[in-house]
Amino acid sequence: MKINANYKNLNESYLFSTIARKVNEYKAANPQKEIIKLGIGDVTLPLVKPVVDALKKASDEMGVKETFRGYDDQIGYPFFKEAVAAYYKKKNVTLSHNEIFISDGAKSDIGNIVDIFGKDNTVLVPDPVYPVYVDTNIMDGRKIVYIAASKENGFLPLPDNKISADIIYLCSPNNPTGAAYNRDQLKLWVDYALSRGAVILFDAAYECFIADKALPSSIYEIEGADKCAVEFCSFSKTAGFTGVRCGYTIVPESLIADGVSLNKLWRRRQSTKFNGVSYIIQRGAEAVFSKDGQSEILRNIEYYMKNAGLIDNALEKKGVYHTGGKNSPYIWLECFDGRESWDFFDYLLNTCGVVGTPGGGFGETGKYFFRLTAFNSYENTRKAVEKLSAL
Repeated sequence: MKINANYKNLNESYLFSTIARKVNEYKAANPQKEIIKLGIGDVTLPLVKPVVDALKKASDEMGVKETFRGYDDQIGYPFFKEAVAAYYKKKNVTLSHNEIFISDGAKSDIGNIVDIFGKDNTVLVPDPVYPVYVDTNIMDGRKIVYIAASKENGFLPLPDNKISADIIYLCSPNNPTGAAYNRDQLKLWVDYALSRGAVILFDAAYECFIADKALPSSIYEIEGADKCAVEFCSFSKTAGFTGVRCGYTIVPESLIADGVSLNKLWRRRQSTKFNGVSYIIQRGAEAVFSKDGQSEILRNIEYYMKNAGLIDNALEKKGVYHTGGKNSPYIWLECFDGRESWDFFDYLLNTCGVVGTPGGGFGETGKYFFRLTAFNSYENTRKAVEKLSAL
């Protein structure tokens, strides 16, 4: 028996385990001191009432013979697909039910989509980067090339004609940097992909945080994207589904690669390897798009963005370079005094008890940067901002 030797090429997943160890050591040595966590990208507000009500109702239906549901068809119920299609219609994007695939979250589909691509493709990812983009391709042994997202380009790299790639990963608003592409910038990426016969894998997990209506919240708002892009969305941050799990992936029927429909390939992959999302969860997710659901979820998003605004404003007043905080729950700041990110992590923890995420954990370009999140209470965020400002 032989293992997949590509797994040996993976780096140890040490980022958050190292953070947890350092925090626990600090707590043990300083039991009386307060720690404020602005590091993890997990929501803290509960599910909104319309979603909870829908989950309860669907659960009751599963206990009655006439309304009991068994296996789904692996790609989602029509009632939920209709809700997703209506949501995209508000963006002037028309989708058929066949182009919408319901999943248990964006991370799963982003990791699994590479099943339908050849292993001899070259993959282009920005640096810093969400680790899943890199690790899933290392597992398959693909060649990975990086394009620097840096202070010089506002952490929004644009196509480089000197780089040849077959699969391109983009995330906007970005995790970890919080930077968001405008329409002209995304059009450059779409044109680049079309000119090379490449596929863009577009992570739109944070689209609901875009406040600037001039910014696109879907790549399909860009002409030509339906012929070169797959889009991934999630309810984790949109509706607090981190503990519930649901998302969806859009694969246009007009997306053809190597003479084959990627929509049909993905459908075939999912019908073989995925059993679908439960009826109960899909009913809860459908309620996200209801009038009351949207209203209450908007309040939650505004709450998190109020927190982000506290951090953003404080950094601006102190003249600290940063991205994010305006159209994203993430704030990506340059470490004070030229410190490296892990040194900066220790500095914040030991001087004011604030925990963030070292940018070096996301790639070489993040070595001197640091990520803070808005996913905490307003009171805790205000305290953290006061502590940071005092430094």
